[in-house]
Amino acid sequence: MKWLKFAIANVLRNRRRSLVTIVIAAVGTAGVLVGGGFALFTYESLAEMAARDSGHLILAHHDYFSRDEDTPMQHGLENYTAIREKLEQDERVRMTLPRVQFSGLISNGDKSAIFIGAGIDPDGEFSVKGPAMTVVSGSLLSSKIAGDAAPEVVIGAELAKQMKAEPGGGLTLLSTTTSGSLNALDVKVRGIVSVGVPEIDKRLVYVTLSTAQHLLLTDKASTLSVYLRDTEQTEEMRGVVASLFPDQAMQTWRDQAYFYEAVRSLYNRIFGLLGLVIVIMVLFAVSNTLAMAVVERTREIGTLRALGTLPAQIVRIFALEGLVLGVAGVVGGMLAAAGISVMFLFFDIQMPPPPGRSVGYPLQVNLSFDLYALTFLCVVALSVTAAWLVSRKAAAKPIVEALGHV
Repeated sequence: MKWLKFAIANVLRNRRRSLVTIVIAAVGTAGVLVGGGFALFTYESLAEMAARDSGHLILAHHDYFSRDEDTPMQHGLENYTAIREKLEQDERVRMTLPRVQFSGLISNGDKSAIFIGAGIDPDGEFSVKGPAMTVVSGSLLSSKIAGDAAPEVVIGAELAKQMKAEPGGGLTLLSTTTSGSLNALDVKVRGIVSVGVPEIDKRLVYVTLSTAQHLLLTDKASTLSVYLRDTEQTEEMRGVVASLFPDQAMQTWRDQAYFYEAVRSLYNRIFGLLGLVIVIMVLFAVSNTLAMAVVERTREIGTLRALGTLPAQIVRIFALEGLVLGVAGVVGGMLAAAGISVMFLFFDIQMPPPPGRSVGYPLQVNLSFDLYALTFLCVVALSVTAAWLVSRKAAAKPIVEALGHV
């Protein structure tokens, strides 16, 4: 404890120089924590969007992911209803949603366009979409439709502009059936939505599962998406579901989240480089401060050596001074980063739309205990290492030479 008191007293001997070093370390620490917290927020947001879109687990026919279909629904899932009932008995499963993926032409009588459609369970599908989907006009599909009512669709905002469609208007869907023939179905527009990606909004069509099956003349589903109560249980449930249904193919949300993986890889490089620059900056700042202190106190070091102080003890004093500077700087940086993170929660600061999207997203910075702990240890370790590097040479100087230093 007495050595630590000596170190604090020595740091306070030149307050201005020590303050500059602490401020540099604090700014560097805050930069790492804010940047890292923003990256973590981005990862979590993208992971949530990917899981909402595809499901945590995607179950399909054993050839669905590996082979192309020659005819629609060739690799469809036949017994999806029984699989669904069995999976939903597990309390870790929030819900399961069958989907029919299909494509074709959509027409308003005067103009046609290619669409990419999905037959869905409306009640469950739109509840998991959450903020990833915005209703532009009209309303979403519902499973509670009268038996004699015309089939309804929800289409993307850009596709609605092309078709000059409005809620209540009529359109025609044309697609290839499972037998290879063409089938057409007149539908009524129930709503217009946007997922924030213009290229998807140009092709997006949602119909009920039964409508899609009727159009394609099938009773199969393309996939069965499994939504869990906790994303962290994905790998655990992957093993459970694989053992229950070994004849089916399965992927996780990460297997289909190509954008998530690309952004994560990019951000890891960007913030990794940022962290390296800050590490070098802190290392030089502490080294410069303590190098100047060593030069100014060379005769003091010689006096201590003459009184019997060991070189290791001299190095220990400077290492503790580096520790004091590092701890002071990192604590200041952590407090600043935490304050900035909390500020973003109260101020609605919007980021511009990322590439390929038409809507922005709120700027937030995550508070991560692991990130803060790792940053604390790294900055303190760097400060102590810098102090050790600049002091060991002076501590090893001959006593006479040190005493005669000018």
